[in-house]
Amino acid sequence: MNLFSLLDADTVVPNLEVENKKQVINSMIDLLSSKMDEDALEQVREGVFEREFVMSTGVGKGLAIPHCKTKAIDDNYAAFAKLSTPLDYDSIDNEPVELIFLLVGPDSKHSHHIKLLSRISRLMNSASFREKILSSTTKEVILEAFKEEEEKYFVH
Repeated sequence: MNLFSLLDADTVVPNLEVENKKQVINSMIDLLSSKMDEDALEQVREGVFEREFVMSTGVGKGLAIPHCKTKAIDDNYAAFAKLSTPLDYDSIDNEPVELIFLLVGPDSKHSHHIKLLSRISRLMNSASFREKILSSTTKEVILEAFKEEEEKYFVH
């Protein structure tokens, strides 16, 4: 259960150009198009937007974690992007968002979903890790940063 294993070159964008929150979410979900069929992808899209409607997933410190659980998928999927320009996201600290981590999972694995959300929060709480990600310009560097950070905190 590590985040690094959920990310790959198809699901990481080092310089995502978007103009608003809706575009961010749609772009992030589109990154998962090779991972699931179109029906599942649309149910994920609906679930993420429903979750976002309940409360913003802009958690502060320039990070948003849009997420949902759905019966449409049987496994966890993730995508990560660094925005080319910070964006208003209705975050809890009223600061613009620069980093987006999308997490979607099956309804049947509620506790697993919560653990992954917690892991994202813990990694992103590290100022040095956020700085490393913010200064990264390639997918490879971002993926390596996630791998190293997870090994540092979660591998015994």
